[in-house]
Amino acid sequence: MKETPERKKSWFYKWFLNNQLTVVLINIFLVFLIIFLFSKISFVFKPVDQILGITMPPVILALVLYYLINPLINVLESKFHVNRILSITFVFIIILALLIWGVMSLIPFVQSQVDSLVKNWPQYWNSLNKSLQNMFSDPKLHLVKERLVETNASVTKSFEKSMDQILPQTMNNISSAVSVLTNVVIILMTAPFILFFMLKDDKKFKESIIKFMPDRIKTSVGDMLSEISQSLSSYITGQLTVAFWVAVMFFVGYLIIGQRYALILGIVAGILNLIPYIGSTLALVPSLVIAAFIAPSMVLKVLIVFAVEQTVETRVISPIIVGNKMQMHPVTTILVLLVSAGMYGLIGMIAGIPIFAILKIIFTRIFNWFKRNSTWYTEEELLETKEVDEAEDTNNSEKVHK
Repeated sequence: MKETPERKKSWFYKWFLNNQLTVVLINIFLVFLIIFLFSKISFVFKPVDQILGITMPPVILALVLYYLINPLINVLESKFHVNRILSITFVFIIILALLIWGVMSLIPFVQSQVDSLVKNWPQYWNSLNKSLQNMFSDPKLHLVKERLVETNASVTKSFEKSMDQILPQTMNNISSAVSVLTNVVIILMTAPFILFFMLKDDKKFKESIIKFMPDRIKTSVGDMLSEISQSLSSYITGQLTVAFWVAVMFFVGYLIIGQRYALILGIVAGILNLIPYIGSTLALVPSLVIAAFIAPSMVLKVLIVFAVEQTVETRVISPIIVGNKMQMHPVTTILVLLVSAGMYGLIGMIAGIPIFAILKIIFTRIFNWFKRNSTWYTEEELLETKEVDEAEDTNNSEKVHK
């Protein structure tokens, strides 16, 4: 006997099997259940965490250099028909020669500026003390002066009490410094070998990943990998180019106003500019401190240099070099920086935006696939999604071709 349609569509079918809200809630529950189970067996992933901690630093350094060097290798291979391995070897030799030249020419100059800073530091300190004494000689600031004297005495006593702990702490710091230096040396020695094989097997990485995918999603995965690669390339090359020009602008500006240690302050500004939004402001702090030791007018000149640099960077350099290639709203960028900095500190601030961009690409493609294969969306919405995907795929193919 056949069941009637009313019997088939029971309350269980309506509320559980064919209810969108129920399906969503069940999926959310399963996701949290998986997260809970993973948290209970986290000890299984500790070796993986250690392996990643050892291997990722040289890989990341090699990846950054890869996106800087690979366009040049592609040009030499495609336009000038130079063998790829020969091109890589030639570029490595040029980079090594430039590094040797830069080290030989910059180190003496930087060392002379550091020696000058160390030599003149007592003079700066005495000048600051005299300024403070003159400022607090006013009878109105008598109470403030007494408080400062008391604070100074308290700090001195605390310092004398902690003298016994200085030697063990110093030994620990020395051992930590040696460990950090060893890791840096290992990273610098390992990264060039990884970089060489990244450049040599450039086109094989994508193929090696795609071949493990089912046939029906190979094209989508390939397009997604191309989009991720293009996004990382744009971000890395753009940020490093902007950082270079920021260092040049600060250096030239400080030379014009007569600020001391212009080269060191310019290099520091370029490095700190890799931290989005707040990098240039952080670079301003040491320059203001040095300017305050020299003269109040120098502080004003430094602020003028900073204002000019910010105007040129935000109005000219960043729009031309970087633009909005990450396709992120400024509010989203700020929130990403706050979260990544709160969770992982300085490394999080630097790596937060590119990681978010990668996750955004992945989840956007997954969501578009869900829209195409679900019954929750109208034909107009599906058509818009299809048009956006086709436009993105066209842009990615054009960028890869270029």
